[in-house]
Amino acid sequence: MEGNQAKLAELMASLEEKEGPADSRATSPGPGPRDANEVDKRLARNRPRTFPYFKSLPYDVESQVQRHENFQEILKELYISVEAGDFAVGALHWTRELKNWLGLKFDPSKEDRVKLVNLYYELALAPGIDSTAGERFASMFMVLTKRKHYLRPGTDLTLDWRPLLKEWKGLVLPSETGMMPVQGGVRRSPKTLAKLCSFAQLYFDPQEIPAVFEETLPYFTTSFAEGAFIAVGLLNLLFPTMPPTEAIEQLLPQNYLPTMFHLWSLVNRSRVFDTTFLDLFSRLARDSLQSLVVPFSEFGIHTREQSSTIFTAILRLLDIPVGQASSPYSSVVDVGAGLGIMLERDSKKHPVAHQIARWIVMSLSPACLDRPASIMTNLEGLIEAVETFFHPSNSGGWTKNLSQLVFYLTDFFVMRWNREESGELEMPEERKVNNTLKRRFVVCLRDVVFMGIYGKSGTAVNFSLASLQNLAYLEPDLILPGALQRIYPSMQGLVEVHRTASSLRSLQVLAKTMVRTKGFRCHVTTMLGLALPGIDANDLDKTLYTLSYFQSVCYSIPLHDLTKGRDDVRGSMLALDWISSEVARMEEQGADVQIDYKNGLSDMDEELVLRSSTASFPEFLTSFLGKVFTLLENLPDASRPRSGSPEENVVNTLPATFTPLLASLSPEMYDLALNKIADFISNHVINQARDAMAFICSTVAKIDPAKALKRLVPVLIQSIRTEIDDNAAASTRNTGTDVLPRDRALVWSISMLSMSVVHVGDAVLQYRTELLEIATYMQQKCIGLPTTHISNFVHHLLLNLTGIYTIDYSLYEDDVLARGLTPQDWGAIPDVQNMTIKWHVPNKEEIEFAVELLKNQGERALQQLQALTNGTSNIKRDGVGKGWSDEVSRNLMLLRLLLSGVSVLFDPTIESQNVDAASDNDIEMTDADGTAPERDEEADDDLQMGPSDTDKIKPQFIYASGYQLKEGDGLYNQVHDFRERTGRVLHEVHQFLVLKQEDDVACFEPLCMAYKSWFIDVGIERSAHVLDRVTKLLAADIQPYKVVGLRKEYPRPLLLRRANVYHLQRLRHNSYPRQKSALSKQLALDLAQSSVSAYRDVRRHAQSAGEAALKAIVGARTLVVPIFITALEAGVRQNDFFKIKGAIYSLLFGSLNKTISRDWRYAPLLIKTFLEASTVDRPSIQKLCAGSTMLIIDLGKPIERLAILNRAVVHTIAPEQDVSPIIEESREITSRKRTKIEDRKAELSDELVDLARESHWRLASRTGAIILGLGLRFERIASENMIDLVSRGAIDSHPSLRLMYAQAFVALMSLVDYRAIADHSYKNFLSSEQHLPIKFEAATQRNDPNWTSDFLSGFAKPDTEYYIDHDYPGWLVWNKSMVAYKSNPTEDLNYDEIEKSVRRQIGSILDRAWFSTFFEYLKQEPRDSAADRFGLTRVMLLADSFDLMRSGESVVKFDDIKELTESVWGGGSDKHQHRATSEILGALVASADNEAAEYRTKIWNYVFPKVQQVISDGLTPENLTYWSSFLHWVVQGKDPRRVWPLVEWLASLRLDKDSNAAFKEGSKIKLLHGCIADLGWHFQLEKPIIDDFLKYIDHPYKAVREAVGPSLSDLFRTRYHESYKDVPTLIQSQKEASSLGTRPYQPSEEFTNTIHEIFERLEKWRQERTPGDQKPSPYTSGSKTVLLWLDSTLSSFECTQLIPFFPNVFMEQLLYMMDIREDQELQGLAYMVFRQFPNIPHRLGEDTELIAAMIRIGKASPSWHQRLRVLINVQVVYFRRLFLISYEQQMNLLECAVSMLEDTQLEVRLGASATLSGMIRCSPSALRAQIIQDFVKRFTKMLLDSPLPKKAKKFQSGVSTPNTGTSTPTPEHNKIVLKRHAAVLGLGALVSAFPYMSPPPSWIPEVLTTLASKANNDPGMVGNSVKNILSDFKKTRQDTWQIDLKAFSQEQAQDLDGVLWKSYFA
Repeated sequence: MEGNQAKLAELMASLEEKEGPADSRATSPGPGPRDANEVDKRLARNRPRTFPYFKSLPYDVESQVQRHENFQEILKELYISVEAGDFAVGALHWTRELKNWLGLKFDPSKEDRVKLVNLYYELALAPGIDSTAGERFASMFMVLTKRKHYLRPGTDLTLDWRPLLKEWKGLVLPSETGMMPVQGGVRRSPKTLAKLCSFAQLYFDPQEIPAVFEETLPYFTTSFAEGAFIAVGLLNLLFPTMPPTEAIEQLLPQNYLPTMFHLWSLVNRSRVFDTTFLDLFSRLARDSLQSLVVPFSEFGIHTREQSSTIFTAILRLLDIPVGQASSPYSSVVDVGAGLGIMLERDSKKHPVAHQIARWIVMSLSPACLDRPASIMTNLEGLIEAVETFFHPSNSGGWTKNLSQLVFYLTDFFVMRWNREESGELEMPEERKVNNTLKRRFVVCLRDVVFMGIYGKSGTAVNFSLASLQNLAYLEPDLILPGALQRIYPSMQGLVEVHRTASSLRSLQVLAKTMVRTKGFRCHVTTMLGLALPGIDANDLDKTLYTLSYFQSVCYSIPLHDLTKGRDDVRGSMLALDWISSEVARMEEQGADVQIDYKNGLSDMDEELVLRSSTASFPEFLTSFLGKVFTLLENLPDASRPRSGSPEENVVNTLPATFTPLLASLSPEMYDLALNKIADFISNHVINQARDAMAFICSTVAKIDPAKALKRLVPVLIQSIRTEIDDNAAASTRNTGTDVLPRDRALVWSISMLSMSVVHVGDAVLQYRTELLEIATYMQQKCIGLPTTHISNFVHHLLLNLTGIYTIDYSLYEDDVLARGLTPQDWGAIPDVQNMTIKWHVPNKEEIEFAVELLKNQGERALQQLQALTNGTSNIKRDGVGKGWSDEVSRNLMLLRLLLSGVSVLFDPTIESQNVDAASDNDIEMTDADGTAPERDEEADDDLQMGPSDTDKIKPQFIYASGYQLKEGDGLYNQVHDFRERTGRVLHEVHQFLVLKQEDDVACFEPLCMAYKSWFIDVGIERSAHVLDRVTKLLAADIQPYKVVGLRKEYPRPLLLRRANVYHLQRLRHNSYPRQKSALSKQLALDLAQSSVSAYRDVRRHAQSAGEAALKAIVGARTLVVPIFITALEAGVRQNDFFKIKGAIYSLLFGSLNKTISRDWRYAPLLIKTFLEASTVDRPSIQKLCAGSTMLIIDLGKPIERLAILNRAVVHTIAPEQDVSPIIEESREITSRKRTKIEDRKAELSDELVDLARESHWRLASRTGAIILGLGLRFERIASENMIDLVSRGAIDSHPSLRLMYAQAFVALMSLVDYRAIADHSYKNFLSSEQHLPIKFEAATQRNDPNWTSDFLSGFAKPDTEYYIDHDYPGWLVWNKSMVAYKSNPTEDLNYDEIEKSVRRQIGSILDRAWFSTFFEYLKQEPRDSAADRFGLTRVMLLADSFDLMRSGESVVKFDDIKELTESVWGGGSDKHQHRATSEILGALVASADNEAAEYRTKIWNYVFPKVQQVISDGLTPENLTYWSSFLHWVVQGKDPRRVWPLVEWLASLRLDKDSNAAFKEGSKIKLLHGCIADLGWHFQLEKPIIDDFLKYIDHPYKAVREAVGPSLSDLFRTRYHESYKDVPTLIQSQKEASSLGTRPYQPSEEFTNTIHEIFERLEKWRQERTPGDQKPSPYTSGSKTVLLWLDSTLSSFECTQLIPFFPNVFMEQLLYMMDIREDQELQGLAYMVFRQFPNIPHRLGEDTELIAAMIRIGKASPSWHQRLRVLINVQVVYFRRLFLISYEQQMNLLECAVSMLEDTQLEVRLGASATLSGMIRCSPSALRAQIIQDFVKRFTKMLLDSPLPKKAKKFQSGVSTPNTGTSTPTPEHNKIVLKRHAAVLGLGALVSAFPYMSPPPSWIPEVLTTLASKANNDPGMVGNSVKNILSDFKKTRQDTWQIDLKAFSQEQAQDLDGVLWKSYFA
């Protein structure tokens, strides 16, 4: 309790004091006693922040009160926006402001956070909000709930899952919800919804579990498999996995888990189901772990059976290949997921390995330790089974999965361990991971990780290294000895090169653990020395690894010689001797070396060794610098900048390594390094290594600026003067980017100087005069490429003088360094809360120097530019040389760098004081993403049809960021005057270039960049993306130190850099958009002018700068839009292609697009001009217009006009003061604008209709698409003009236009219907409230035991009062009611006047001539083959037209349609006539679906005879697809009674064995099959069909057999259903049945008899067939039909239905079929089916008979082929059922393989040996050890007990190679040879079961010696087998041979000498 009180006090303190200076409360009365719950609500977090952000800054920050006020202001504005319905602009803007506020590490109280979470959850799912805004709100919801410690589930926050379910239903159950909004942007994307579910799921109330089941399970059906995928997908996304607070039985996992396992077993062989259930179970395990309410055992929350089932699924998911087995998954099953695929999580972001690991680790507890079977033993079994697949030599598709699994296992374990240790995971004591369990876990994974780090796949190696790091963190004593034992030989160059690279990478990840672990840290210095050769210019990858290793070591230890001033240890001799003895010990003991320094080495001795080892640091430093210098001298030229080449990576890694390295040096060693580096710089010039060396220079200077500058600056300045004066460097211009040889030394020196004076603080002031002089001198004297570097130098110097940044790189605090470092400081963890950070804050002198430098350089540049443009310069613009351009470019670049160099001195608010009176203020908004508050890219203009007086400037929140200047102060004015003058000069230069030099691209580029800097570099250097850069670099450096579950345990320098990033975040936050000034307007217009230049590069640069400017200046967008539109018009008029391109890119591909979509003053003109531009005859313009059409169409999207929100949720954030007048005003304005804009869209739409009628088809198609976006609206549907266009367009002569208008016609008619269904109310439309006269909820009599059978029998009769179209009601469980449709509706949809007028208008156009034309086009031959299919758009259009005909609203009558249809049909001789007729008939049927019975009968009376005629006589291979599509369209998703005539007739078709029309017979069956598959379990006319099919299974025609087999499979599949009366009954019955629920798909007695009868018939036919007969017989034909049926069933989810028949019915028959060589088709089919057996999931105990049958056949079958084929399945069954098979069955299978080693047939013996080897390899280690011991004895004895008789002279070799023609071996001799061969193969199987274990197990040398000495000289196959075994043993161990050799004793090595390792050339 005290602990809790202390924690509470600490949190309260974190809330109040830590946030900056709080108000004094000395005089205020004390509060009364606080309620703990009240306190809890006021807290910001459940855990205080690790890093003291506010305390770490060098300036005073704002008070908590001010932050809170700003927060309240944001909430107030957010509330006003939401209440006023202003989502897309206002609410989004304030959402971004809130994100920025949170991004600055400010925390709202819990109470406020809960309000916001609820609000954003509501906004993310509110119907009517535009999808883009919805996505942003969803993203904000995720930000607010990102960390679990913000809000505790249940206690702080509970969310409702129903809104999410409603959204999902609209996506995955459209037919059920009945409404699919046609107007864009209303539905959320599945990706966003899935993410929302991930974040919200934690907060769903466990009390809702029964309700979630009630809502989702009724949709489960496998009759139409999509239902199963949808139900389980919804269950996974919405199921509350948090444990209940009380032990209510129905909420506990074991109450409902059996049901889940039952659902899992209903869809077998599906990867989707496996991953979905693993995901669900893993989250359930994670969330239940801490709850005492949920029972927990050695199997976690599961039972043993459940755990074994899950492990079996894991084995399947890992994709491990076994023998000849096919995949355990069937692609056919997952294809059936349909819309259910939307509910899957993204497998890249949620890999299945992550879910498996989470489930395993969250199920572990100490209960696993003392039980023979547990999750831990299963994990060990799993790893042992797949161990060999980790070896580098055995890589494949499984490699990534396995390494990923091991990584996630270690990652989750480390997280759990750390969080349990810190108390963050409040865990019952008996469930906490203890040391014993931790050790066992590490031992289990150790070997496979050591294999993985040497892998071939880069990804797998990365995973393995991360796993190694995690394991070493958990148990250094178990991992480091093995790691060192492997690393030493490879670092000493004794093994392959690739192992050295892996060793270096391993060292890097182990460095942190090594330096903190006693004894092992003594090896660090040696390792550093051994790694030095890794720096090698010939192997840059290895160089990278080496540098990274040094970096990690130097961040963890000080490079100080700890022997100084000590008498007890001198020099490094002690350490060297100790290391030598340790390495020798490792060599001796091999891979299993045991090193226990904790107990085996005293602390004192260890400290002495460690101190001694540090004596070699100076030597190491000298060698290291030597190596780096050699590397730099030999660096190849970088191919091109920023290409990601290895050279570039090395250059970038050098500073990252040097910074910690130099910072960790002792002062003496720093001096040594400084001198060496300074000497190298002054004595070398290496152009390609310039950047790398400059970086090194920079790091040296940063560590100790005073020393470094004293040593470097004078030398460099002298060198620069010498080069300029004596060598005439930089005296000529040069083209290209390469530095001239003469200039290289100058550029080298400038680069070094430039990098030495940046971020080093005030040390540069000592050299003020020299630096100023050299800068001026260089600018005066130099031209050409070096001037870039000179400007850069000035830029760096300015950055150094004006910026606030950390100048502290030390690993230790000053007081620690003062007392002297000791071994205890190695790997010390800094105290984050008590760091003293040294910052550079510019003093007055520095700022004065900066301003002086700015004026000195800037004034000259400004004067020169003015002189160059007004002709007074001595450099003339003669149009010949490039001198003028060079000079302009140089000065522009200098100006740009000057502006960005002093950007922090510019006051962001300066322009707001001199606001240009503009009414059209459009403010760009700000954004942040947790780490870096970057502004959002998109504009956020105030929506306006035109400017509005009430648009107001939105408040801005400026926070302390250490701004140095005072307003009105002299320096302040000088800096801002300079910026103002620069702007004016830039404008003048621009004017001049546009008039006189518009082709001078070389000048425009620096000019545009200078413009960009002028606009955006205010307050922070935004143009350099400085925040992004430092954030990314910090993230990369922090990565190796991140330990999941620990908080910021980073080295001190990295923590200091975090403070620096936080300061930059504040600067970035304050750089709000500024007000327009006259100058900024002028410059923005300049950029707009150049954005439509005739030169491509000029356009590009100007557009880039323009985009940046628009974001920096308020109101700039509305300023430039008219310019671009005018340019576009002019471009079209004058055929100026460049203007058109520039304007389109500027308007549509940047942030202006959004402005225009909201400001409809410009959009109409843009759209019309765009359409004109799209007719320009230029391919590039055509391509551009095609690419931007969608953007133009988006402009016409309807604006959100109504959002349905829960007002109570919104009111929780309402401010205290009354803001209703503001809301009313805002609402009024918003509404007025919407109305205006929508009216304007309608007008434009009508204008465009006329254009579309008269245009060329290409323009018409574009215009038509735009019209649809503009003109289709819920309120008015569409204008008469548009309806006319669309209706007549559907019979346009151009096919593309016809298709587009047909789609528009369907959309129009759908909108009319949706509107009527929603009772003409937009609100109903949004909230899916519908009134469909024919639809109603029919009650179910679920309590009546005969209800299901009565319900089904109803489908066998045509008459019913209602239709059930949906497949799911009652399949799994019954609901109270089900959705039904009246069979004879009396009322039609209730259309209002608007809808009626639309229908009437269309009806008046659809006369006989219209249909005649349309039908003619239907039977035209399509232009491309892809369009030659049954066209759904055409059918839907016709169905809508026929509906108008039925209601009497169209001119045409049914008789006209019949006549026209007859003329289309002709005689049906042409396939196009078939296609057209099938479409017309399909549309007629669809139009009658929901109509009165009388009308439906009339239609069917016409349609059915035609269809009957076609199916009976008219089908051909060409037209079959049309009619099967017709059938699918008519039948799918419908009640069979709706299409009764067709279904009844198809069901009455019978096979005719005497018919010779194979195609006709087959086609009929295929159509019937399609009908059965579409109707599912509702098809109730199956009995006669099954009888007919079974009667003719031996049909002679292949086409018929191929139709009958799958049809039988589907008929039997769709007979299955469960139909529990309700969900509680289902859950209860599953729970009572077993922990896995009931076993589905049990074969019925009738089905069992059918199978037996068929196979008896086949057996009879087999006996009658003459062996070897080539002709087809009833046996071969019947077998093929049955095999097709079995294959179809086994590939489907109901495959378990056939399990009882595998052993005694199918297996032997299939083996017989495989023996029929004359019929290869039959053989292939039988083999395919036979291989499927082990893939079928058997439950625990169901495999007994199968195994017995395999053993029986393997031992006793007379045919050796059958014996061999059974072996295929033995190994697969053994592996796949590893966790389900009993010990007894394991032994039986092994014994079976052993006995088959003595088979008389050689092939069987070899197969048995391979199978035995595989089975041993994947056995659990305990079983493995026992059987190996037993088998080694048995086989050795067998070999020794069967000596070969002395060789008879006449025999030359083994068995049957006589010397003379007459002599043969005796039977006894053969028997002995057989015995010996069996023993050899048995011993060989044991040896080859461990191909990669290094060193080999201790029994192998003995076995190999036995083989070599006792059987190697046997003749024939025995001797060959021995030789193969021995050579394979050596071959698989090439990599580790040095180690493996040590496993053999000297005698064994002699016995094998010459046998195993004879010379390759022998």
